[in-house]
Amino acid sequence: MPKTEAELYAFLADLGISVSTVRHPPLFTVADSQALRGEIPGGHTKNLFLKDKKDNYFLVTVGEEAVVDLKQIHHLIGAASRVSFGKPEMLMELLGVIPGAVTVFGLINDTGGQVRVILDQELMSHEVINGHPLTNEATTTIAAADLVKFVKATGHDPVILKVALS
Repeated sequence: MPKTEAELYAFLADLGISVSTVRHPPLFTVADSQALRGEIPGGHTKNLFLKDKKDNYFLVTVGEEAVVDLKQIHHLIGAASRVSFGKPEMLMELLGVIPGAVTVFGLINDTGGQVRVILDQELMSHEVINGHPLTNEATTTIAAADLVKFVKATGHDPVILKVALS
């Protein structure tokens, strides 16, 4: 059973990580997010749940405006082949979220460590980062350093790379 939003907040609190959350109508796309979220400062995320031909899974978190070359990204992230989007069933199984709510916070549900985490270098240059807290009906703001702390606490080793095209 995937963790709940409340369980995520408790996990963050246990790590000594302070976050703030703004509730809003469900947001399914970056365009929805930009139109409805209001003025929330910091870097806003776009998350790509990808897989290669050997069923290796990747969560690539970039800035909302980032352009990613999906035909070439496999070279950067260490995939065994070109990548495609992971199926919704695997997204739920591994990260505990539905399409439209993909988030770096979903790593709390990947207890087997099956998903490799790639954080875009430019996104991580922001003081604070914003992502969905396991639901696309809210946006949670976390300090960039605390985001890395969270990812590590979930048993993942975040790789910070320049993924977005300039």
